[in-house]
Amino acid sequence: MKLLKDFINDESGLTAVEYAIAGSLVSAALVLAFTELGDAATDSLDCMDTAINAAPGAGVDCT
Repeated sequence: MKLLKDFINDESGLTAVEYAIAGSLVSAALVLAFTELGDAATDSLDCMDTAINAAPGAGVDCT
């Protein structure tokens, strides 16, 4: 019975679990940020390509 109580009250593994959760949250945030950054860069490059290839005076706005 004492062994079971000691096992339940043992919190030594919690630190590793907390670091794993924090690390996964940071990783997910980085993936989201770089995905959004990549999408924004792709949109900007596509707009610049359209503006370069447009007829003179077409007035393509890349803002």
